[in-house]
Amino acid sequence: MSFLKLGVNAALVRTLTQNGITSPFPIQSASLPDAISGRDILGRGQTGSGKTLAFGLALLTRLADRKALPNKPLALILSPTRELAMQITDVIGDLAPVVGLNAQVVAGGLSYHKQQQALRRGVTIVVATPGRLMDLMEQKDVILSDVEITVLDEADQMADMGFLPSVREILNKTKADGQRMLFSATLDRDVDSLVKKYLKEPATHSVQNETSSVTKMSHHVLVHEANHKDEITSQIAARDGRTIFFVRTKRGADKLTEKLLRAGVKVGALHGGKTQAVRTRTLEHFKNGKTLALVATDVAARGIHVDDVSLVVHVDAPADHKDYLHRAGRTARAGEKGTVVSLVTMSQRGELKRITEKAGIRPTTTSVLPGDSELIKITGSRKPSGIPIVTTVTKSDSVQPKFPKRNRPSKARRTSNARNESTRGESSRSESPRSATPRSATPRSEGGRSNSGPRKYGSDRGAAGKPKSRTGERRRAR
Repeated sequence: MSFLKLGVNAALVRTLTQNGITSPFPIQSASLPDAISGRDILGRGQTGSGKTLAFGLALLTRLADRKALPNKPLALILSPTRELAMQITDVIGDLAPVVGLNAQVVAGGLSYHKQQQALRRGVTIVVATPGRLMDLMEQKDVILSDVEITVLDEADQMADMGFLPSVREILNKTKADGQRMLFSATLDRDVDSLVKKYLKEPATHSVQNETSSVTKMSHHVLVHEANHKDEITSQIAARDGRTIFFVRTKRGADKLTEKLLRAGVKVGALHGGKTQAVRTRTLEHFKNGKTLALVATDVAARGIHVDDVSLVVHVDAPADHKDYLHRAGRTARAGEKGTVVSLVTMSQRGELKRITEKAGIRPTTTSVLPGDSELIKITGSRKPSGIPIVTTVTKSDSVQPKFPKRNRPSKARRTSNARNESTRGESSRSESPRSATPRSATPRSEGGRSNSGPRKYGSDRGAAGKPKSRTGERRRAR
C-alpha cells in the first residue's frame, strides 16, 4: 500500500518520492492509519524498523499548516539521548517545512541560548531529551499546555536510564485528552505503568522486536588467550565494513581507541566524556565512511542509528541481557544481515553464558588465535597496516568538569576577597626594604619558626609581635 493510501499528506508523499522513499515499512503500514486518525499508539519494535517516519508522518499530517504560539509547541517527541534526538530532528526537520511546520531539538550539550530563542519565536514540534526539557520548563521557556501530540521513543531505554519520573512530570503538563504514541522494544514493569496511566485504548502494533531480530543474526563467542586480545581486536577493526566495538567505561573506550590508532586503524570514540561537537563529528565520519570502526560505551551508543553496520563486537561483556540486546540491535537493521561477536577468555565464558541464555541467544563458540582462518571466516579480519595514525586532540574535545554552584564563593565573598587582595598588594608596596628580604634570609627563632610576623592560629605572640607569656623565654634561658 502507498503512503497516499495510508492517509499521509500529499505534499509529504511527493517529497518522500523525490527522496526515493516509495514503499512504507511494515510498522508504517500498520500504524499510520490509526495514528493519523488520532488514536493512541503502542508500538513494539526495534530501532531501525522505520518507526521515526511512522510517528513523524502522522504528526506532520495532523498538524499541517498549524502555527504555534511563542514557547508553546503543539507536538513533543521525547528521546533518551541527544544523538537520537538530533537524528529524529534531521528526519522530521527536513519534512516539516513542506507542510508549513518547523522543528527544534532541545537537548543538553547544545546551545541553551539558541534553544530559548527558537522557542520564543514559536516552534510547532519539539524533539527533546527529558533533562534539558525540564530545565527549560522551569525557566518558563517552554510551556506544554498546548501539546496535542506526544511521542515517547525508546521508552524502555528511558526507563533504564532513570528518566521515568521526569517523563511522568512532562506528560502531566501536556493536554490530558491529547494523542500519545509510545514506542518500546520491551514492555517491562515501568514502561507498562506508563502505558496503563497515559494511553487510552491504544492501537497496538508489534513489529520485529530486538529479541526476535537478534535470533536471526549470527552470534559468536570467540575464546582467546588474554595476551592475544589486543591483536585480535585490531585485526577485526581492520576489516572491510562498519564495525562497532562496545566497552563498559569511558577510559576503556579511550584506551582501546589509542591502541587501534597505533596499529594503523582509523577509528573514532564515542562516550559521555566527549563534547557534543566531537560526538557529532565522530558519528558523521562513521556514517560517511571516513572511519569504519567505532568504539562506544553503552549509554553513548543508545543514540547510534547508522545503517550498514555489519558487525558488533562485545570487547567488554555487557552488564546484562538488555545491554546485549541493545548492543546487538546496532546491526541487522531494516532487514539487513549482521554478525555479533563476544571476545572472552576461558574464565569469562560462564558470565557471558548466563547473559546470552537470558537474552534467548545460542551463540557458536570458537577458540581463535590472531590471524587464524576461523577468525577471518567469522569476522573478515585482516592484518592492520601497523603505521600509527596521528590525531590532533584539543582540550575542548573533552567535557571539562564544572564545580557545583554551591561550592562557588558568593558575590559578596568574591568582592571582599578582591578588596583584601588589593589591600595586601598596596601594603606590600609601601613596606620598608627590610620586609623585602628573601624568605631564606629571614631571621628565625631557635625552634625554626619565622619571626617575621604573627601567626594566625595558635600563635604565642600578640598583635604587636610580643610574647603573650615569658614562660617560653625563661625555659630557653635555663
